[in-house]
Amino acid sequence: MAEKFANGRWVKEGFLDNRIVGSVVGQITFAGLETVDVYLIGDFVGEIAGKVVGFQNPRFLDDPQAGESLYDFSIPQLGKVSLMSFDPHPLLDPHPYFEWFSTDQQHYRIELQPDEAWLMSDAQRDIVEGQAQRIRQELAPLLP
Repeated sequence: MAEKFANGRWVKEGFLDNRIVGSVVGQITFAGLETVDVYLIGDFVGEIAGKVVGFQNPRFLDDPQAGESLYDFSIPQLGKVSLMSFDPHPLLDPHPYFEWFSTDQQHYRIELQPDEAWLMSDAQRDIVEGQAQRIRQELAPLLP
């Protein structure tokens, strides 16, 4: 199954941290699932490589059916980065694009509008630093 979290349905907000080469950790808040820890093997590309990005979706809909549709979404979410960039394709307008495969080979993609994701400031990074460290420590041993 491929789940594309475009059009603002079920992704509310989150952060993804690629400051340690070879890993992306973070948290994403989904309708019906609340906040999910994420640990992916791989890296961002382009201008966000090695950075921390935050995002917030103004079109979020806390749809009660989201939990039913996402019943097989693993929590925590472990896997491999496919493509994570603010400019994913030369033939498309630049926009935040976060794509990965879970360890059970589920395919996920979040696409946002350009103003809905940003490089975090020092103050914003400080706020999420504790969560990023906790995720690395707790989830690294679970990766294959």
